[in-house]
Amino acid sequence: MIDSLKPASAEPVACKICGDPAPLYGVVDFNRNCEIPNGVKLALSGTPIYYRRCDSCGFLFTDAFDDWNDEQFKAHIYNDAYHSVDPGYMAERPNSNAEVVTRLWGPRKAETRVLDYGGGNDVFCTALRANGFPMAVTYDPMVPEYARRPDGKFDLVTCFETLEHLPDPQAGIAQIIECVADPGLILFTTLLLPADFDIQRLNWWYIGPRNGHVSIFSKQALAASWGRYGYKLVSLNNNNHLAFRTLPPFLAHLQK
Repeated sequence: MIDSLKPASAEPVACKICGDPAPLYGVVDFNRNCEIPNGVKLALSGTPIYYRRCDSCGFLFTDAFDDWNDEQFKAHIYNDAYHSVDPGYMAERPNSNAEVVTRLWGPRKAETRVLDYGGGNDVFCTALRANGFPMAVTYDPMVPEYARRPDGKFDLVTCFETLEHLPDPQAGIAQIIECVADPGLILFTTLLLPADFDIQRLNWWYIGPRNGHVSIFSKQALAASWGRYGYKLVSLNNNNHLAFRTLPPFLAHLQK
């Protein structure tokens, strides 16, 4: 059993995005992870994790970890065994993301300062620097080597598979925005709830407290979370998104 979790209340609580009532929606074991479809089925931990879903904006979240500090997240989630429930984190995903950014921003790399927010092991930024980006830096409070937030503002802030890990998503989005130059934009990934989620419910593969997936967005909730700060949102698909105040002309085709 894992101690120091916030006790679940049977009463609705305020949605972390819109403030409307979010009743209990379901419960899974702490060891439920996103690699279960690929055969990584960990033994039951005996620790129930309750998720809530907002009646208004559809945001799905657990408040079980709301009282944890960074050290507790590192001890129980982002520890040496994390790679077993997220193997793509080590190299495959950051290298693939670097190819996308190089394709879109490569012709403008000399004038593009890049910050990878929640970038983990710096593989993504290493690939960008190898591709000629003069400034590409990693920030991740869960990784000691990159836990110091860089000074200054950045033309492009990337944030891959991070929003779903934020126990306070509005505060996290505000911190991301603080890093963005004007004009500038954020390229990020987080998987939106599918159309048949009320059929799949918490059996959906992306529900994984062992992965640290504590905040799962509907499209409405995602737009509202950025709109609070005056940012527009373009979702290229259910996983890839752009947030901006002004979309640069060279990316205008992505809005169509």
